[in-house]
This record gives sequence, C-alpha cells and structure tokens, in this order.
Amino acid sequence: MTSMKKRISAALTAATLTIGLTIPTMATETSRESIRVSSYKGSTLEVGERSGLIIGPSGTEYTVTSSDPDTVAVEQVLTFWVAVAKAEGTAEITASNSAGERGSVTLTVGSAAPITPEPPDSGDSSDLTENMEIRQEMIRLINQTRKDNGVSELSVNDALMNAAQACSNRRYTWHHAPEESQAAVDAGYPYGFGDNLTVFTGTANAAQRAVDNWTNSPGHFQTMIDPRCDCIGVGVTQYDGITYCYMFVGIPNSVNFYA
Repeated sequence: MTSMKKRISAALTAATLTIGLTIPTMATETSRESIRVSSYKGSTLEVGERSGLIIGPSGTEYTVTSSDPDTVAVEQVLTFWVAVAKAEGTAEITASNSAGERGSVTLTVGSAAPITPEPPDSGDSSDLTENMEIRQEMIRLINQTRKDNGVSELSVNDALMNAAQACSNRRYTWHHAPEESQAAVDAGYPYGFGDNLTVFTGTANAAQRAVDNWTNSPGHFQTMIDPRCDCIGVGVTQYDGITYCYMFVGIPNSVNFYA
C-alpha cells in the first residue's frame, strides 16, 4: 500500500511539473502577439484608398511593415501609420516594437468602384457661397472670442469654408465624423481639423446665437479657442425656420485619415 501511494504521489508530482513547465511557454507565445492592429476604414480597401492604422497600446514606437508593398504600402505620417492600397490582392500589415512584440492585420484590396453620377441631394449640391454675410459675421465673432482668450485670430481657408458649408447643407443634427472628414478632403484640405455644430430654431441673429451656443458649451468652446489651429471655415444653412451652423478649424500638424 505504501509503495502504491508513493507511485501515485510521484505521478501527480510529474503531472504538476509538466503543467508548471507548459504554462510559461504558452504565456510567452501569447505575449509576442500582444499588439493590436486595425484599419480605420476596415479590412477591405479599394485601389487608391488610404486608411489610418490604429495600433495599440498607445504611447509606444512601432515599426510597421507590409508583406506585399506592391499591394498595400505603409507610410509614416508624423506619429501615425497609414496603409495605402496600391493594387488588387491581399497583404498582411505587421506592427512590432523593440521588445519583439508584434501584431498584424490582413488587408484586402479590390478594384475601385466605378463612379456613377448621382442626382443632387438635399446637401452638397447647394450653393457653397450662400449666407456669406452671416458666415463672415460668425468668423468675426469667433476671432474676437479667440483674441479675448489670448490666442491668435484665424485666417479664412476657402477649402474649410466649402467643407463646412457642404456639411451644413446636409442639415445634420449631430456629428457625422466620417462624412465631415471626407468633406474636408473633397474640398481640398489635407490636414486634421476640429469642428463644431449647432442647430437651433429661428433664423434671426444666427451668427451670434451660434457663437453663444459654442461659448456656453465647454467642449465646443475649447475647440473654438484651440491654440493649435491656424485657419477657419464656417457654414450656415437655413431651412424651414431652422438654422444649421458648422465651424471647421484647421490643425496643420495633425492627420485626417481620409486624406
């Protein structure tokens, strides 16, 4: 009986040692795949598209490579990495750090969709120069607010004026980040930006009401007086007794992933 107990004890000890030796090996293998990589526009792109890469954890420097640069190339823009779809096919994008950890995402590139004319909708096809007096007054009030808070006034940027007006013409009542970003690109502004939106009933004294609304909202106020900005564009649309106002402020040292 004693001999049997010794054999059972030895077998359990061996099993325990085996498990104890296996677990660290598995943990080591898992840690080498601890970097998260994803594409801002998803895993499927069209030829010619650019998509920002979202890599985490943040706060670490990464080296990013493509398994097939002829299909998907990678570019570093400031502190960001961008995937550029070059040709149809598939490529694996891998991010690694100095500790040897890595992560990857597979991107598939399809042919660019044919461009077909679309009928005008309720938004972008409207006159981008409408309500110019209200817009000029809004810019004056915004610059006065910036001056009162110790930051420089902003110059008017035609591209941001058109982007802001295109968005206000769509009569959004909440932010649509992808559409706003694409509007800036379509208008010809290549950098990142901040934007404010306000919607209210009535059309009188619109510029002052818009700026007052943003001043009384802490987040909107901070965007309005952001010291990183160097230019501005605004849009105003009045429809059926409702006023829609947009402010775009350009941030030259930032990235618009749709550009």
